Amino acid sequence: MALQHFDQKSFDAALAEGKLMMVDFWANWCMPCRMLGPVIEQLAQDYEGKAVIGKVDVDEQGELAMRYGVMSIPTVIFFKDGKEIHREVGALPKEVFVNVLNMNL
Repeated sequence: MALQHFDQKSFDAALAEGKLMMVDFWANWCMPCRMLGPVIEQLAQDYEGKAVIGKVDVDEQGELAMRYGVMSIPTVIFFKDGKEIHREVGALPKEVFVNVLNMNL
């Protein structure tokens, strides 16, 4: 189970496990989000078994986006022990996400 597509219930369940999570808040109509998509998919494969990598469609899961104050997309939020530990906004290079993941493994 590489890349996960979260709804509120599956997101909360994954968060409760306390593992390192990287969650991409995105929308299908957002061009930078679509550019970032392949990077997120690659990271999900690269970090399988080490971190939970997932996506939240802000159009379908607006309450989750509001809960974390997501104002711009793409926004990638990192969680550990059920708490937000880092956030990046924009379609950034893969290395930015790799660095955050590796620092928190």
